[in-house]
Amino acid sequence: RKFRYIQKTIDCGLLLMMANLAEEILKAIEAEGSLDTYKYAISTGKDHQSVVGAIKSIQSVGDIIECKQHSFDIWSLTEEGTEVLEHGSHEAVVFAGVDAKLGTLQADVMKLSASAKVGFSKAMSNGWIRLDKTADGGARVFRKVDSIYDKVQEKLSAVANGNSDISLEDLKECKKRKLIINTTIKSFIVSKGAGFTTSITKQVTDLTPEMIASGAWKQQTFKAYNFDAMGIPPVRGHLHPLMKVRAQYRQIFLEMGFVEMPTNNYIESSFWNFDALFQPQQHPARDAHDTFFLKDPERSHDFPMEYLEKVKMVHQHGGFGSEGYKYEWKLEEAQKNLLRTHTTAVSARMLYKLGQKEKFTPAKYFSIDRVFRNETLDATHLAEFHQIEGVVADYDLTLGHLIGILHAFFKKLGIEKLRFKPAYNPYTEPSMEVFSYHEGLKKWVEVGNSGVFRPEMLLPMGLPENVSVIAWGLSLERPTMIMYGVDNIRELVGHKVNLDMVYTNPICRLEN
Repeated sequence: RKFRYIQKTIDCGLLLMMANLAEEILKAIEAEGSLDTYKYAISTGKDHQSVVGAIKSIQSVGDIIECKQHSFDIWSLTEEGTEVLEHGSHEAVVFAGVDAKLGTLQADVMKLSASAKVGFSKAMSNGWIRLDKTADGGARVFRKVDSIYDKVQEKLSAVANGNSDISLEDLKECKKRKLIINTTIKSFIVSKGAGFTTSITKQVTDLTPEMIASGAWKQQTFKAYNFDAMGIPPVRGHLHPLMKVRAQYRQIFLEMGFVEMPTNNYIESSFWNFDALFQPQQHPARDAHDTFFLKDPERSHDFPMEYLEKVKMVHQHGGFGSEGYKYEWKLEEAQKNLLRTHTTAVSARMLYKLGQKEKFTPAKYFSIDRVFRNETLDATHLAEFHQIEGVVADYDLTLGHLIGILHAFFKKLGIEKLRFKPAYNPYTEPSMEVFSYHEGLKKWVEVGNSGVFRPEMLLPMGLPENVSVIAWGLSLERPTMIMYGVDNIRELVGHKVNLDMVYTNPICRLEN
């Protein structure tokens, strides 16, 4: 609070100084008829930019003054030139440092100043000194003249005083020695305008109902409309960080030759969500505390019955080289409707369609959509989130193919710190959890799951025995948190989101 008070006091002081300077300028124009802003600043000892600022503020009030800009060049001393003006030229300093009778060792002459070497060379060429290399004790410098006249210092004095009688050759010589520089000055010629006055009255910018009712508007001076001024930026839509990263994931999949799967059914049957994936009906994930089941409609009835019977057989008795789960599979349990817990249910439908074709053709599918799980909310978990899923079906695929494609996929997103951990999934064997290092949380965070689909899942669909399917499911929210440095997922999705974050978040660029 104290800082704001001090800052406000400083701002008020600056405004008062600007107003006083504007009045001084107007009085000078009234007395002289016009003025040059640069010459006025020099004569009054004021900063030229402050004078120009005051002129601009007067112009904003109305047609009080007229301004015409013009440019001209001036010569000014460099830091080295200022030193020469004060102490003499480098050659004069060297001459003064040479003993008039005994001379001075050349080594000592070179220690007279930082520019002694230049001064020595110039003094030699001017004929002021001579060098005796055969002198006792080493090379010695002697004076050749009794006194000198420092023309360089005289020229710099003339430049500093604004004397324009210096020849062009002399100016070039001083510039060559980096003693002066040429500067272009942009100045204004200011004269009286149509509404000239020495007292500034602030123009009114708004016509209020009170002015109209009282008639006070008749005595007011209104500021003219500036039709060239920029308007207020229109309110427009902004992409949420999730949507930006989603678009990047989608583009990466398309670049890698994947085909997008239809994912417009949030409601799924337990058969496609669990049973088709060789997930037993007693699995804990099928309990109400992990899954959102529907009451209306409670059940589904439209299934491919021949395929359903094969799934039932594999669960109850095994087959295709498997012993199965050895339990009584119930159709009523498979008919239950739910909010899909993963988009793998969509993958199961697509693989079944692929298996029904007369001739198998390798395929690559992907999906990015919403899934629902009855999770406990914390910094990295929500009950509703997006899942990114990729599926590749081809002959003789292995776990090495899966690891390679995951590395290639994440590298396109700029995420290269990956770890893989063995895991268990009912429908994949082998299975792996995928972890990425979160710089904000300073720890490894799980970003997805992956594996090779089991034969018990694929063969009932009608796929050939030598066809393998590798698949992975990745969260959209957690990679977005890593890319945008968000520590809590509830700051990214939900009612606690800061909308300004959506408006101002940076654009994510793919790292190639």
